[in-house]
Amino acid sequence: MTSKERFTRMFEHREADRVPIIDQPWQGTLMRWKEEGMPADADWRDFFQVDKLEMISVDNSPCFEEKILEETDEFVISTTKWGVTLKNFKVPDSTPEFLDYRVNNPEAWEKAKARMKPSRDRIDWDFLKKNYPVWQKEGRWIEGLFWFGFDVLHSWMAGTETILIALLEEPEWVSDMFNTFLDTSIALFDMVWDEGYHFDSIFWYDDMGYKNTTFFSNDVYAELLQPVHKRAIDWAHNRGIKAHLHSCGDVMTRVPQLVEIGLDALNPIEIKAGMDLKALKRDYGDKLVFHGGADALYLDKPEKILPYIAEILPLVKENGGYIFSSDHSIPNTVSLETYRQVVAAVKEHGSY
Repeated sequence: MTSKERFTRMFEHREADRVPIIDQPWQGTLMRWKEEGMPADADWRDFFQVDKLEMISVDNSPCFEEKILEETDEFVISTTKWGVTLKNFKVPDSTPEFLDYRVNNPEAWEKAKARMKPSRDRIDWDFLKKNYPVWQKEGRWIEGLFWFGFDVLHSWMAGTETILIALLEEPEWVSDMFNTFLDTSIALFDMVWDEGYHFDSIFWYDDMGYKNTTFFSNDVYAELLQPVHKRAIDWAHNRGIKAHLHSCGDVMTRVPQLVEIGLDALNPIEIKAGMDLKALKRDYGDKLVFHGGADALYLDKPEKILPYIAEILPLVKENGGYIFSSDHSIPNTVSLETYRQVVAAVKEHGSY
């Protein structure tokens, strides 16, 4: 079966030949695998014979100037098109340090908002023209990468503390940002869709949880963000495609609200944060596709991850509705041989 056929059956809650297998190796992981025998020019997905998912992205940022402010042998300090000043370290797979946020109040937001007008130059048409026919011919699953919600604002626009306070003290400002980002995404993806570049699902990042709880209450979610999520889901469903949310952390208490607005798939089911994949499958397995749920902290430990796969796959693959991946990404502690064992185990226990 092709990747698209497997994904389609999972979203229809039907059995396939096996569960789909996708993930995101770190840059350092790919470097390690090449040192351990993977050909330098290989697509890692072909090498391991796993599934292929492709993303169509657009630019709904304020397009602030991107420039380098300082560079040393160890790091680069630069500004982003979102108005953030970042310190990026040059070692592979490092986490950037957020130094400053330009859009940190309603007045600054109004200036940024004025720069977010949808236009065709925010879409890489040459990339689509070159790659889309290949994706279609090979039967890959294609998703449109929307960019809106809490995660965008607190991580890439205004800062966590600012947004958490604003959710309670300046909800009109936050609501305007939520809706403007979605409106811009929709306007740009309308252009993509109308040009004939159709896709199978929308996907968006909106981390609403951390360890054992959410960043904000379900009441705040229902008032400010749930209606915006629903608009995105409705946009997808009106085009006959699916809606796929990535939300890190423990969002167990939010799942009923996501089901209520028609979400089709939830990722990454972060086990180390408190998510319970067995309970989710039991309670919502007929309504949601679960994507993830393999603890990334165990991926480099065959003695832990392989028994887990043998235990969990027979449960979560039942009646379709499951996509295998880590609950974050593949760190550079995972050897080529270990990941080969992981894939083999998933194919064994995830086959129908």
